Amino acid sequence: MGDLARDINSKFENNRVKAMLNIIYTANWITSTQNEFFKDFGISQQQYNILRILRGAGEPLNVQTIKDRMLERSPNATRLMDKLCAKELIERLPCPNDRRVVHINITKNGLDLLIAISNKKPKNLLENITVEEATQLSDLLDRIR
Repeated sequence: MGDLARDINSKFENNRVKAMLNIIYTANWITSTQNEFFKDFGISQQQYNILRILRGAGEPLNVQTIKDRMLERSPNATRLMDKLCAKELIERLPCPNDRRVVHINITKNGLDLLIAISNKKPKNLLENITVEEATQLSDLLDRIR
């Protein structure tokens, strides 16, 4: 079991400071673990998020809607979509009513990649806590925000 004080060789002013640093440390650990998992598929965690948003929508979405739904608000979402487009995982569709608007659609290749990712099953990063603890953790994180 992890111990933040030992992991970063530090003491804390109080438990609120320790909790805040633990959230940051754990978020970075989760991000690193997920980035390592997605590397095998040639995409980033943020690109995966875009693909999941598009699959879940079931219809093409405009870029702003995708940005609004992303877990990690990214100022470079357009660049992420450029890379997905280059890999033929998504496609840009011009809006017939407004030339300034572009809709993004997931391609068959994108859907196939999501299936391949789901078949590989990433490591369960919350395996050390119970379902009740996961609920409590989620509720506490909601309260922080």
